[in-house]
Amino acid sequence: MEKTKIILDCDPGHDDAVAITLAANSPCIDLLGITVVAGNQTLENTRRNALNVVQWLGVDVPVYAGCGRPMIREKITAGDIHGATGLDGPVFPELKRKLEPEHAVDYIIRTLLASQGDITMVTTGPMTNLAMAMRMEPRIVEKIRRIVLMGGSYTNGNVTPAAEFNIIADADAAYVCFTSGRPITMIGLDVTRKVLCYPEIVERMGRVGNRASRLFVDLMAHFCKTQKEVFGWEGGPLHDPVTIAYLIDPGVITTKPMNTQIDIRSVQSYGRTNCDFFGYLHLSPTADVAIDIDADRFWDIVEAGLRNYG
Repeated sequence: MEKTKIILDCDPGHDDAVAITLAANSPCIDLLGITVVAGNQTLENTRRNALNVVQWLGVDVPVYAGCGRPMIREKITAGDIHGATGLDGPVFPELKRKLEPEHAVDYIIRTLLASQGDITMVTTGPMTNLAMAMRMEPRIVEKIRRIVLMGGSYTNGNVTPAAEFNIIADADAAYVCFTSGRPITMIGLDVTRKVLCYPEIVERMGRVGNRASRLFVDLMAHFCKTQKEVFGWEGGPLHDPVTIAYLIDPGVITTKPMNTQIDIRSVQSYGRTNCDFFGYLHLSPTADVAIDIDADRFWDIVEAGLRNYG
């Protein structure tokens, strides 16, 4: 089986940590590197969180720190969901893993330029690093096989009625990526809200009984608690790992081609992903937008991913 080469750009984040877990040891994925951006928490926190996760899992994947603020707007974080560290819950041992010295944007540029156009960019946080790389070196754009992102929604947001967090945190970066002309798969709240991590799911994953499953259980203890406090849900929606599950098994989600535009001009709807579901505008599709997910199949993928750690 030919592995899908990816760079995972993330802002760990509890669900980002699960995405890293699935990607780092999958027989279907060649995780070339992890690039980190500010988002769920500050860059100081998210880069430390990424290092803690890869050290805990014992995977040899380089981690690069990237942009600590959006391209234009003021910085926002999601401490109400992910806590003061961005990864509250697990207790990690002393951190010995080190960041790579190269800036994440430079790493993205260097790696894509040297590639054969066979690398998929996966973003599970604000798209700042990728957008900055595109602006700094336009030659990388044609080298991107596909962009797969967790972000947006063709219905409702989760920060404002219009906007999802990863997009509103740097809508200008999302605009750069969505107007790049590269193939895009947008996995938004419309499907990630259908994979709620109920207590029985946590118990199921805990029975795997290895380091990866213990991390999952510890992560979800905090994540699901805050989701209940903020949204009233009994289980937290496991947003980011859906991107990796899709790359492992594309049949897990159903997509629909839509013309998708990022609102960077209005006030009330800033950060909205305007998806022309019904084709009113008669414009060419710019993204394959996820509209449904096989939840049972998704949880099977997650369990298999945890079992990959023995």
